[in-house]
Amino acid sequence: MTDQFSITLAQLNPTVGDVAGNLDKARAALKLAAADKADVLVFPELFISGYPPEDLVMKDAFLRACKEAVEALAAEVTADGPAVLIGTPWRDEAGQRINAVVALDNGQIEAVRAKVHLPNYGVFDEVRVFEPGAMPGPIAVRGVRLGVPICEDIWFDDVVECLTETGAEIIVVPNGSPWDRQKLDRRFAVAASRAAEAQLPLVYVNQIGGQDELVFDGGSFVLTKNGRMVQGLPYWQEAVATTVLTRTEDGFVPATADVPTPPDGLAAVYQAMMLGLRDYIEKNRFPGVVLGLSGGIDSAITAAVAVDALGADHVRTVMMPYRYTSSESLTDAEDCAKALGVNYSSVAIEPAVTGFLAMLDDQFRDTAPDTTEENLQSRSRGLTLMALSNKFGDMVLTTGNKSEVSVGYATLYGDMVGGYNVLKDIYKTEVFALCRWRNENLPVGAKGPAGEVIPNNIIVKPPTAELREDQKDEDSLPPYDVLDDILDRLVEKEQGVAEIIKAGHDVDTVMRIEHLLYIAEYKRRQAAPGVKISPRHFGRDRRYPITNGFRDARYSKPAATKDAEKDRA
Repeated sequence: MTDQFSITLAQLNPTVGDVAGNLDKARAALKLAAADKADVLVFPELFISGYPPEDLVMKDAFLRACKEAVEALAAEVTADGPAVLIGTPWRDEAGQRINAVVALDNGQIEAVRAKVHLPNYGVFDEVRVFEPGAMPGPIAVRGVRLGVPICEDIWFDDVVECLTETGAEIIVVPNGSPWDRQKLDRRFAVAASRAAEAQLPLVYVNQIGGQDELVFDGGSFVLTKNGRMVQGLPYWQEAVATTVLTRTEDGFVPATADVPTPPDGLAAVYQAMMLGLRDYIEKNRFPGVVLGLSGGIDSAITAAVAVDALGADHVRTVMMPYRYTSSESLTDAEDCAKALGVNYSSVAIEPAVTGFLAMLDDQFRDTAPDTTEENLQSRSRGLTLMALSNKFGDMVLTTGNKSEVSVGYATLYGDMVGGYNVLKDIYKTEVFALCRWRNENLPVGAKGPAGEVIPNNIIVKPPTAELREDQKDEDSLPPYDVLDDILDRLVEKEQGVAEIIKAGHDVDTVMRIEHLLYIAEYKRRQAAPGVKISPRHFGRDRRYPITNGFRDARYSKPAATKDAEKDRA
């Protein structure tokens, strides 16, 4: 019977598919845990493969690489150092693929436990690639019985109940829990409930980092048997820390240590945007990013996030003026670039637009100018950015916000061109709020300058695409506070038209926005990926058909207007 038991939490940032790199990270953490004289070192869920590995686990060569990495690590885990609990895809004795935690000690694999509850909602699709495990028993590690539910397993009460009934003394939870703006409170509540129900201390180890559209915030923690947090690791950064638990007559009691305050609101959103972009660029080995800096608010906040995430030396900005570009926009874009310290240049698109119009003159003869000619401007800009990307290797950032993405207020192969969209899950009203927040705050870990990095004139002037004379966004859309509330109800809350009208919105406006939302689905399927901020991110969180004849039957009209259909361009 040991009097004390120490657990090292490895809150690290794996790269999906980089098995060798993830193994190196595990080895480095093992040295730190050994220096702390830990009894066991715990990694996040599926650490060896990176999380989520998706269909990589259906490839036998990948599973072999993960198994070989775990076996190599096992050979380095000796009795005079910490044991290890590490997450990996695995084949069980029946040859089934499982989401596993493997216990390593004394130079060998001592035990394997499989995830029981495989999530199959929102961004999760584990049912398709893994088989569920049987109800687990504890793992004996250095004389202590550890219950090891894996991530989703604690969102149900049965796995922890089974572990408790079969003798677990400490609950240790490896996690790959992606962040969204509503996740923290739910995560803490679930973990605290399991600890209190089991009357056992709980150690929660979460990963950190960006993976495509997901971000993981870390924030690992230790709870008492009553669900009180007594130690926490930092948010939005890697950390390795050890917690010491002392055996008493009432079971193990974790020592009290630092408990960081989680960033919330706009601070958390900004951190998620930074981390998602940084890891997308760095893990995919792009040298930097390039974006159009128009003098508008969307491109300004995108540039700020890029500089904060990557550093000004890795951000190239381009103003692409045309005859409708105002002198005010030219000044605002240049001022923003100077404030951020980024590379800034100007490429006039007049020759390209004029050339396209001349090329199409015979085809367009006897037709009136409309959004077609406007979209040629946008597509000329997209072509310019892609040419710069091809020549210098930088990835194009597209800058459309969630309000525009929702209603299709964007041009395919024009302003939608890009490899990543920082604002994909950010409504326009929050774009304004984030700009003001960033001017007043320097985010933790930011590589950009403090102070006003987005000129105030960009924030206060009416939004416009500047594709025709005196154009304003509100010529085509309701005011953004109205639009965003309707979209929040349609997208995030899945409310019907009647509910939205009851909330005070005009029936014709609601019907038009619902229609635009549905007919823009084909655009969203072709849009760049972007960081998940909300529980209803466009993509796997919200899977609507492109071909969709449904409209709220009590209010829909028999046919869409011509103007609405033109928005499909």
